[in-house]
Amino acid sequence: MRLHKEFFRNGPNYRDGQDVSFRDIVNRFHFYHVKVGRWVTADEEQRSANLLYDALCDLQHILDVPPIVLSMQGAVALSFGAGGRPGACAHYQPAGRVLALAKNAGGGSLAHEWFHAFDHYIGPKLFGDTLYARGKNEMLFASRAWLNEHSYVPHPLNTILYGAFKLLFLTPSGESPNRYVRHCQAFDKKNGHLYYGLPEELAARAFENGIQRLQLKNHFLVSGTLKSEAAAAGLYPSADHSHAITQAFLTYFSHLGTALENSYGV
Repeated sequence: MRLHKEFFRNGPNYRDGQDVSFRDIVNRFHFYHVKVGRWVTADEEQRSANLLYDALCDLQHILDVPPIVLSMQGAVALSFGAGGRPGACAHYQPAGRVLALAKNAGGGSLAHEWFHAFDHYIGPKLFGDTLYARGKNEMLFASRAWLNEHSYVPHPLNTILYGAFKLLFLTPSGESPNRYVRHCQAFDKKNGHLYYGLPEELAARAFENGIQRLQLKNHFLVSGTLKSEAAAAGLYPSADHSHAITQAFLTYFSHLGTALENSYGV
């Protein structure tokens, strides 16, 4: 059972050695709802709550944002050990905006799925509600919309984020897909299955890979992006490309955090 393994982390001691609950997670990060599966034991719930709390605090620390950003200002819910997808450690459900962790295999995928939640939430903020009113479905991610939209809602934050996606997908000239994109698309074509080359998957893998390369480590938050079959297959950005992408996203989140603090005093 992966939940009972030790997950390496070197971040600050946020809990002072004390246990927390899923309710504490909701209260700190403002998730609008939390659901724990009926077959989750009290011990499993306690262990997972501590791991998830530390991971979310580490991610908050890395992004340099107020806690409310982790729940997209209360727009996202949490689920642990309730339903899930076969073989998936964690997944994001666009319907209802639910960040779901599997009972026995939730560790290591949180950063990837959290970025999916952000990517889904930020679409209308980046490109405007009219983008979603033109017959687009609810599963549209900002990363996917970016490929088809050449303008965005004028705002300094949107300029930074738009530039981060450009860096993620295009060559320095901005005229063609970069090596990361081309390689993942070729991998999908070879295997006859479109997945790794999807814009939202390219973005989430780039984000989690960059987080794992940072000095602050949390293997419950992210693991497997440096040494895994996917890594060996070249399905993550190169070290230099990853660093550039990460710095672009961290710049965006830092500015977002400052803007929220100035606006709401959070």
